[in-house]
Amino acid sequence: MTDDRIHGRIEDLVSEEHELWEREAAGSATDDDKRRLDELKVSLDQCWDLLRQRRALRDAGLDPDAARARDPDVVEGYEQ
Repeated sequence: MTDDRIHGRIEDLVSEEHELWEREAAGSATDDDKRRLDELKVSLDQCWDLLRQRRALRDAGLDPDAARARDPDVVEGYEQ
């Protein structure tokens, strides 16, 4: 997956996330909406992690296509 495709995926996920947050703020979010928000958070973290991996590989003179999406447990376990 190219950087542009990852960025496009991020934009799609963020758009959906904003819609769900609007429902949440209006008090009309369902339990499914809340679960989906949690899923979106993980998916976004995976996408950003994949972009960081690709950039690091590129900066090291390696093939960015060697980067792979990491498991949710991995990306959710990172400390800031």
